[in-house]
Amino acid sequence: MGLRKKSTRNPPVLSQEFILQNHADIVSCVGMFFLLGLVFEGTAEASIVFLTLQHSVAVPAAEEPATGSKSLYYYGVKDLATVFFYMLVAIIIHATIQEYVLDKINKRMQFTKAKQNKFNESGQFSVFYFFSCIWGTFILISENCLSDPTLIWRAHPHRMMTFQMKFFYISQLAYWFHALPELYFQKTRKQDIPRQLVYIGLHLFHITGAYLLYLNHLGLLLLVLHYFVELLSHMCGLFYFSDEKYQKGISLWAIVFILGRLMTLIVSVLTVGFHLAGSQNQNPDAITGNVNVLAAKIAVLSSSCTIQAYVTWNLITLRLQRWIEDSNIQASCMKKKRSRSSKKRTENGVGMETSNRVDCLPKRKEKSS
Repeated sequence: MGLRKKSTRNPPVLSQEFILQNHADIVSCVGMFFLLGLVFEGTAEASIVFLTLQHSVAVPAAEEPATGSKSLYYYGVKDLATVFFYMLVAIIIHATIQEYVLDKINKRMQFTKAKQNKFNESGQFSVFYFFSCIWGTFILISENCLSDPTLIWRAHPHRMMTFQMKFFYISQLAYWFHALPELYFQKTRKQDIPRQLVYIGLHLFHITGAYLLYLNHLGLLLLVLHYFVELLSHMCGLFYFSDEKYQKGISLWAIVFILGRLMTLIVSVLTVGFHLAGSQNQNPDAITGNVNVLAAKIAVLSSSCTIQAYVTWNLITLRLQRWIEDSNIQASCMKKKRSRSSKKRTENGVGMETSNRVDCLPKRKEKSS
């Protein structure tokens, strides 16, 4: 698939510039190897591990009388292969959105280099958050989590996941893992790399934790809340880049941001209180998902509280920095206006004095002829 960016230069093959310009094509070729593996009988079994979800168990019809037999899933080592393949898919989709949507908007709007980087970042995240919010909400509705909120903290007998739940988590992990090589492909500035690594690492840590501890419904609900707030943030950024008169939208997002963090804390505390505090089993078993011990309660709750405090502190510091910058700009503008007005006054004063002095000079008497 032709995803390479148009360029008048032809860099040497396998050079850094060649890889950056054609990384989507290279990744597409790697993905095609896994698809071609399905054609041959000897490699089909290995290719299926990368393309489809693994570790499935068929539930007997006696346990599911209404729907008959049903396949449920648990996690395992083979999930790493599936995450790797869909990470390649995420890189291809990222390059497609960048070239066919964002680059065309950048050429039309003629942004500066700094605004262009922020616009690309907000555009990519907006697409991902919008799609994830719709997909996550659909899963919550289909599994009756909104009509029966007790499913969020109620213990599940199978300690397993449905197909759509596992595929959602695999896709989330693949997306955030793909963000790591994108730092290289997008030529991210060195001063921005630590911030991006922390942002990506926090998402990977919490998504992986919810996946491995079978806190699927809780993690999904918190992700939807978090993604919705982040979607508003990046949408406000996109509108602000297009026209700076939308500055008020950023202030509105700050209010929604605080409300979203409070809702996340409330859901986390309720889940820990009702689900994890249901019994005191001191023999945890990560394979069966039995994490109902005091250490797990403290870890889950402290992790949720820590991340909310961290992102809230970042918001406060960011708003303070912008407020200081705006106040400094306003102060400098006021000083310039005052200096200009005082200069005009002094010039007018000197002009008045000169005219008065000229008027006050004694007139020379005309000589009589």
